[in-house]
Amino acid sequence: LEATRRALGGNFVVAVLLCYLLLVVIFTHWGYPLVILVTVPLGIAGGIVGLWLLNAVGSLLPILGLAAIRQPFDMITMLGFLILLGTVVNNPILVVDESLQRLKEGGVSVTEAVTAAVDSRLRPIMMTTITTVCGLAPLVLIPGAGTELYRGVGAVVLGGLVSATALTLTFLPALLVPLLEWQQRRA
Repeated sequence: LEATRRALGGNFVVAVLLCYLLLVVIFTHWGYPLVILVTVPLGIAGGIVGLWLLNAVGSLLPILGLAAIRQPFDMITMLGFLILLGTVVNNPILVVDESLQRLKEGGVSVTEAVTAAVDSRLRPIMMTTITTVCGLAPLVLIPGAGTELYRGVGAVVLGGLVSATALTLTFLPALLVPLLEWQQRRA
C-alpha cells in the first residue's frame, strides 16, 4: 500500500510536469502555464474539502434513519486527484488564451481584455462545470450498488471542479491582470 502511494505521488508529479510542458508548447511561453497551474493546488484543496464534506454529511445520515456514508482516503480516491489535474486546467486555459487574443488584437487595456475574456468564456465554463457536476452528483450523493468503490473519486473531482471553477472566475483574473500589466511594462 505504501509503495503504491509513493508511486501515485510520483505519477502526480510527472502528470503536473507533462501538463506544464504541454501548456508551454501550446502558449509558446514559459510563464502563462504557471498562471494556469496555480489553479491545480486550489482545485486539490477543493477536492479535499469535497471528500471531507462527503464524510461530514455521511456521518449525519443515521439521524435521518439512513445508512452512514464513510469514504476513506484510499488508492482509488487518490486517483481522483490525477483526474482533477487534467480537469481543473481546462477553464483557466480558456480565460488566459482569450485574454491574450484580445490583447493581441490591440486597442484594449489589460483589465478590459481580461474582463472581456471572462465575460465571453463564462457561459462555456459554466456549461461544462454544471454538466460535469450533474454527471458526478448521482455517483457521490445517491448510494447504490457499485457507488461505494468510486464515490471518493467522484467527491474529489466534484469538490475540486467546483472550487477551481469559482477560483478561475475570481482569483485567476485578479492574478492575471497585474501579471499581464507587468509584462506590458517590461516590454
